[in-house]
Amino acid sequence: MFYEDWNLEKSNVSDAWDNKGDIVIGNDVWIGYEAIIMAGVHIGDGAIIATRTVFTKDIPPYTIVGGIPAKPIRKRFNDDTIQKLEILKWWDWPIEKNPSKITLYFQH
Repeated sequence: MFYEDWNLEKSNVSDAWDNKGDIVIGNDVWIGYEAIIMAGVHIGDGAIIATRTVFTKDIPPYTIVGGIPAKPIRKRFNDDTIQKLEILKWWDWPIEKNPSKITLYFQH
């Protein structure tokens, strides 16, 4: 039915769309209710996405974003802390390694 209505052959259905690529969502990301993420968008680790935000472009790590289209509101942490978190990658730790001890990493 789909193919007939649009005069498409099964072999070229994927060519009917301008596929911008996969959506990639980083680790430790919070996505608000009814957010829309368009094809090809990459959301960085630790990002916070406001409710009903529409994403058409990539979002940097640890950034709070909202709006239509999505715009950065602010960073969650300063650049030094973001860099440390990106190196730390605590989400890859084994369950035995307690993430609550993460604060020890940031003490001078």
